[in-house]
This record gives sequence, structure tokens and C-alpha cells, in this order.
Amino acid sequence: MRRRILVPAVPIALLLPLATACGGADGTAGGSSKTVTVTVGYQSKTINTVTAGTLLRSLGYFEEELAARGKQEGVTYKVDWQDYATGAPITAQMTAGKIDIGSMGDFPLLINAARGRELKQPTELVSVTGYNLRGGLNTVVTAPDSKLASLADLSGKKVSTSVGSAADGTLIRALQRAGIDPDKGIQKLNQQPSVGASALQAGSADALSQFVAWPGQLAFEGRAKALYDGAELNLPTFHGVTVRQKFAGEKPGVLDDFLKAQRRATDYLRTNPVAAAESVAKETGLPAEVVYLYNGANGIATFDPELRPELIAALKEDVPVLKAAGLVPDVDVDAFVDPAPLKRAVTAPAFPQAAAAKPELWLKGQNTTVAFDSPKELLKAAKSADVRAAYVPDALTGTPWFADKAVWVADGAELRAFVTPANAKRYVEGHAGARVIGYADAVGLAS
Repeated sequence: MRRRILVPAVPIALLLPLATACGGADGTAGGSSKTVTVTVGYQSKTINTVTAGTLLRSLGYFEEELAARGKQEGVTYKVDWQDYATGAPITAQMTAGKIDIGSMGDFPLLINAARGRELKQPTELVSVTGYNLRGGLNTVVTAPDSKLASLADLSGKKVSTSVGSAADGTLIRALQRAGIDPDKGIQKLNQQPSVGASALQAGSADALSQFVAWPGQLAFEGRAKALYDGAELNLPTFHGVTVRQKFAGEKPGVLDDFLKAQRRATDYLRTNPVAAAESVAKETGLPAEVVYLYNGANGIATFDPELRPELIAALKEDVPVLKAAGLVPDVDVDAFVDPAPLKRAVTAPAFPQAAAAKPELWLKGQNTTVAFDSPKELLKAAKSADVRAAYVPDALTGTPWFADKAVWVADGAELRAFVTPANAKRYVEGHAGARVIGYADAVGLAS
């Protein structure tokens, strides 16, 4: 676990041992100064939380805001960044009073709310990091040589997911729509994302349902192919920031500083998407091409801290799913969501609604990308260029995917891309003369 701590410059004579505590302040010898440690739990590889985690940490914006506050108050602020693979351990630490601010997905946020109330450490949802209005942040993938072609083929199969995660919620809903009992119709393996990825590769799992960035990473590396695009549910999914209610009440200014810093990090990501992707890749070890798939200018995730009404409405629809799974007794979403801190801290206007994704080309050696109006134009440009990555939106759901990993369809003079074989099949069945072709054939036809 890596930690980054900001210590303002002071005379050597004052560098005395300081007692620190989570969200606490303690006087030093003589009581002339004090230190406050703010503990932030984040998920470095869950890359649509980067504006409240990995990217925010690397930019140092939160530390900058706290340094300014500390100068005014005569306080030394320190940030303890704690990195986890999923939201569950962050919730455990928050309810134990050991983490002040955390970020996690929509389903874990509801569990966070329920556990906080249950354990007398109530929490509040105060902002959003990244979202997708159709649900495209979660994907079910299979092995590259798998014969499974649609979600219906999962009946009786072993499917790995992280129970209680956003990806588990997508799996449950998708199976229900396919007429499969999510409890009895499959053999569900409750595994951490990395364990599930290994199980898929070893053949001990037939499919893997996970959140960002696992599906994209496995596809990019040739270790998996997409079976189900979460955007087919057409239900918003997002990640957000939760804070201990006690901490928010005792240190509202510090929470304001975090939300200001998050908005600054969001501005940076939206203005410098390639640089942000490279930065996150460096910090996490993920391929920058995968980070950009989700966080890029036309990425799967849209970054905006606003607590949009459609996201809160979707959160309310998630509660019955978690109740049915026995993971929460009930959650009062309206009591959990608190828009006041963000409104107080951030006066900049909200970002506009996300536009439809365009095909996008990232050339080697370039720090910007090129967008195109059609997949055909993208393929034509890609044929004669030194391509680092090419991205195309699914013709049905709009979910961006790697062009060379997509399923291509020729429909007359038009070329269309799809994340999954099922989506491509659905399109072909509704368009006479359309046919599925390989990527190389698509490039040839485009030229």
C-alpha cells in the first residue's frame, strides 16, 4: 500500500514527533502547532474513480487545497491514501472510523450506506466520479476461444464476479432478462477481480463479470472477449464519493477542499485526456490504451462530480436487487445522498450532458487523438498509420471498444462495429444483406 504525505517546510527545530489520528488533530509539545491526518480510501485500478483517487493523488490538488487551509489555521494537514481492489474493504474501514473519505461503485455505495447506519457510523454520498448512462462500465467476458455466444449460453456455467459489486448487479439483471435465475441458473464464483481473471484463463470459470478496467484490459491483452455489454441494460451505472457523516460534520472545510480538488482533477482529465491516461497508467501499471478506452475524450465513462437526478434514480432501482440478494436490509437513498457539500464547495457550472461517442484514433508518438465521423473513416485512416489504439462505438449501445477486438458487420457500403457477437447478430437479423466480417476484411473494405 503506497502512501503520499504532504509535509510543509518548517525549521528543523520544529520537526518533532507528531501524534496523528484519522480525521484527528493533536497538539505537539507546548501546543504551538498541530497535525490533522485525513485518510482517503480509493481503488487505483478502478479507473473511473481516478478523479477522487489515482489521478487526484498524482496531481496533488487535495494536498494543495489543504496546505492553503493549514496556513490559515496554523495546522499541518497530512493525507493518507489507502489503495484497495474493491469497495468492500473501504466500507469496512469507514465503519470502523479509520477512513474518512472513500470512492466506490453504485452497488458498494448502497452497502456502504447500509453498513454505516447499522454500525452507527453513517455515511453520505457527496459526489460522482465517472458514470455511463446506459451501464456500459460493466462487461461480461469469456475466454478468447470460448464457444459461448450470448448471455443465454451461461445457463449452468461457472461465472466469476465480486458479489455486491456493480458488476455483480449487472450480471444479476442481465441473467434475469435472459430468463436465467441468477441464484440457481449459474454457478456463481465470488472472487476478487484478479482471481476471477486468473480463473477465466485457467478454465475454472466459463465467464467473468467485472467492472472497469478488467474487461477492457483482458480484451486488449488477448485474454478475453466480450460476451455481454452492460449498456444493453440501458440503466445508469456510476462510481461516487462517500464520506463519514461525523467527519463531514466536524471538518466541513476539509471535505470542501476534497470536492474542490476533485473538480480540479475532473477539469484536468477532460482537458488533457491523453496525459491523464498516461499518468493513471504509470501509477497503476495498466496499459494506457486501456485507461483511455474508459477515460478518454470519447471513453466509456463520463466524468462529472454532479449528483445527476438520473444517477440517483438508478441508485434507488439498485436497492431491491441488493435486498433480494440478502446484502442489505434496506437503504434510504434520499437520506444517504447529500448534495449540499458539493454545491457549497464548487461554484463552477456543471458539465454538459455527454455526447455520443465517436470513432477515435491514437497514433504512436502522439499526445492527442483524432476523432472521425464514421467507423469506415477510422479504418481507412488506420490502414496507413502507425496506430497505437483505435476505438469504435457499438452501433447499438454506443459503448466504445477496441476496433481490432470488435465484431464487424458489412451492411452495403457501411461498416458497423459491435462489442459482442450477440449485438452483431441482432443487427444482422434486422438488416437484409448485412453480414459479419473479420477486422482485416473491414479494413480492406474501408480502403
